[in-house]
Amino acid sequence: MAVTLHKLAEISGGRVIGDARVEVSSCGLDSTSIASGALFAALPGTHAHGAKFAADTPAAAILTDAAGLEILSEAGEQRPIIAVEDIRAVLGTIAAEIYNHPSSRLTVVGVTGTSGKTTTSYLLEAGLLHAGFSVGLIGTTGTRINREPVATKLTTPEAPTLQELFLRMLEQGVTHVVMEVSSHALELGRVRGTRFAVGGFTNLSQDHLDFHPTMEAYFHAKARLFSGEQAARQAVVCIDDKWGREMEHVARDSGLEVSSVATDPAQEDEATYFAQQVRAEASGVQEVEVRSAHGEVDFRLPLPGKFNIANAALALGMARAIGVDSEVFAAGLAHVSVPGRMQAIHQGQDFLAIVDYAHKPAAVAAVLDTLRGQLSTDSARIAVVIGAGGDRDTTKRPLMGAAAAQRADLVIVTDDNPRSEDPALIRSEVLEGARQQGGAREVREIGSRAQAIQAAVEWAQPGDAVIVVGKGHEIGQIIGDHTYHFDDREELSQAIEDRIARAAGNSPSAQSRSDENGVTDIEEQK
Repeated sequence: MAVTLHKLAEISGGRVIGDARVEVSSCGLDSTSIASGALFAALPGTHAHGAKFAADTPAAAILTDAAGLEILSEAGEQRPIIAVEDIRAVLGTIAAEIYNHPSSRLTVVGVTGTSGKTTTSYLLEAGLLHAGFSVGLIGTTGTRINREPVATKLTTPEAPTLQELFLRMLEQGVTHVVMEVSSHALELGRVRGTRFAVGGFTNLSQDHLDFHPTMEAYFHAKARLFSGEQAARQAVVCIDDKWGREMEHVARDSGLEVSSVATDPAQEDEATYFAQQVRAEASGVQEVEVRSAHGEVDFRLPLPGKFNIANAALALGMARAIGVDSEVFAAGLAHVSVPGRMQAIHQGQDFLAIVDYAHKPAAVAAVLDTLRGQLSTDSARIAVVIGAGGDRDTTKRPLMGAAAAQRADLVIVTDDNPRSEDPALIRSEVLEGARQQGGAREVREIGSRAQAIQAAVEWAQPGDAVIVVGKGHEIGQIIGDHTYHFDDREELSQAIEDRIARAAGNSPSAQSRSDENGVTDIEEQK
């Protein structure tokens, strides 16, 4: 559908300079891909204002702020302009109007929190598909429609892309959309104009303090999903940590219908849903019981760890909030698999090999504690390969090193995504935390991530465990201005194959190693 600039100015509180009768049928903020007849959102950027690129676009009209209006006026821009005070504050609302509010015709469920968003969203997808719905998934690992990949970039796409994606899903018969909602997306207004049927909260721990000045600010960004104009109609909140209990209060104070989830026995009496492990298998598969006033639900969960019991209970509570039968939903969880989340690598080796996305202190601690519980003997050992990203929160680096050293027998500190920073400096900060903490029998520094993985594999003895944390599903390593192909799962698999080949007296694969940094640039994923 096409919408007049007059209508868009009316709903956004902006003013039109030029012909307000002009109609637009799409919108976007990437000057290189804007369509003819679209509304170009010219935002202020880190290095330049988007208005400087407006002349190169075939857009029918431009949305901008006072600074952009000045740039456009000086350039002699003749196309109509909508001028607003804060572009991001209204872009989602404008995009939703242009695409005819597709989320109002979908059941959209949003998951926010520090850890567990991706796993919870995959659990929701699996359960909803099993219940017979057509499901779209938007998150860290990409976008899918009924498990078929769709190309996107950000965890939560920019508002115009998101609204267009909703419309595309609607046109393909999707009924339910499960999406991760990052704190950046909430703070930057990417989900404005989106109508959430239910919002879920997993937990909160230190992360993204390069973007949010304090933990309180980080919390309040997440709380936008449960209060104010971006709030979901219902809330399901895990109250295992203090932040969850505070989020429950926020949601209730906002007038939302709230359900709570807990795995901590101390919170059992307060929770709507209480979940616990009944039995665990050596493979990590858990039998889980969830109790509520609605009855008891038992199911098999093919993911290890208490934190995944909380994720599953949260997914179950969110599904029930939108009217899905709990027994049917839970039956769909039995075969769920989440890329790069406690993902086991099997090459016939006699030790455990795991890849996980943990890249914050609490997540590192949780996955190592879970892995320790999976070891078959008390004498079995753990090696962890760990690093930290560049141009991100620096204060968590020593904390990550400390969490690793407290729980592992061998800590190998290596490079993650150094980006523009000196990799050696990043490693030194992680090493500082590891060495100050103590606990680990051995701490090594190996800059090459491929060589670090290989060293951990060579160290392992029968019954031990090797876990590579930080990058999970990612298929690239960002060094300077380039992203080179690198997949922890491929590297760990190859290192195991090489070890087995050597043990058999054969030469290891001649495959080139990723520590040579390759030549293939790929899209940044984290």
